[in-house]
Amino acid sequence: MAAITASMVAELRAKTDAPMMECKKALTEADGDMGKAEEILRVKLGNKATKAAARITAEGLVAISISPDGKLGSIIEVNCETDFVAKNDEFIALTKACADLVATHNPADVAALAELPCGEGTVESTRTALVGKIGENMSVRRFVRVEAQGKLVSYIHGGSKIAVLLDLVGGDEQLGKDLAMHIAASKPKALNAEGVPAELLDTERRIAIEKARADNKPEAMLEKIAEGTVQKYLKDVTLLAQVFVKAEDGKQTVEQLLKAKGASVAGFTLYVVGEGLEKRTNDFAAEVAAQAAAAAKN
Repeated sequence: MAAITASMVAELRAKTDAPMMECKKALTEADGDMGKAEEILRVKLGNKATKAAARITAEGLVAISISPDGKLGSIIEVNCETDFVAKNDEFIALTKACADLVATHNPADVAALAELPCGEGTVESTRTALVGKIGENMSVRRFVRVEAQGKLVSYIHGGSKIAVLLDLVGGDEQLGKDLAMHIAASKPKALNAEGVPAELLDTERRIAIEKARADNKPEAMLEKIAEGTVQKYLKDVTLLAQVFVKAEDGKQTVEQLLKAKGASVAGFTLYVVGEGLEKRTNDFAAEVAAQAAAAAKN
């Protein structure tokens, strides 16, 4: 049996907002497995325990580069330690330059991007020099390069914290803008059901069954309940099945909107800065105390 520490309980509570004792019980039941403990809390407490999935946990910027004809583009995320640096003009320029380089040079990965020419040297030498100048670490986290089937449309929101790159086939500029804004607001995980990872569906099915058992539902009904839960989940997380945010009747799905406009979506990429990363926290009182203790010792 794994030892359940106070820090583990605190971490799970921060992720789920569940009561302290419930977190400790879940960790004990999961033998210290944080992911399993979150599932246990979801069974007991419902979707309240999923809020961590959308929490923004690091600083930085997203940038997009699109060719004049809208046929080639890129989206990139570059991280730094504080929001103060994310607003620095040189950091902004580096992020935009990297987006342009991805679009024009098609690097295979972050390492290949680092070797491309930038400023008076390479991306890596420029990054290193900026780190030395500002005194804060920064890194390229991820990027995607897209050769469009239709025409690329972009949308950036929240001070370059959320970015969408959409490949729209047919339709017009306003439709593309509306759909990109919809994606930024609704945050679909995939275009349709085929794009949703099987492990996510398995998790939803497993949680639904355990929750139904906790509610004393008949065993014969569990699979049907689970399937209904999965279908509802797919409507929530797939772009085509989502209700369009600007639907006048509150019912029209994105798929229905596209059909009415004679258009389709070939694909999209959504980046949210820091998604899934742990944010650095500064305890200034502790820092001052540590500095005072060091000074006294010296």
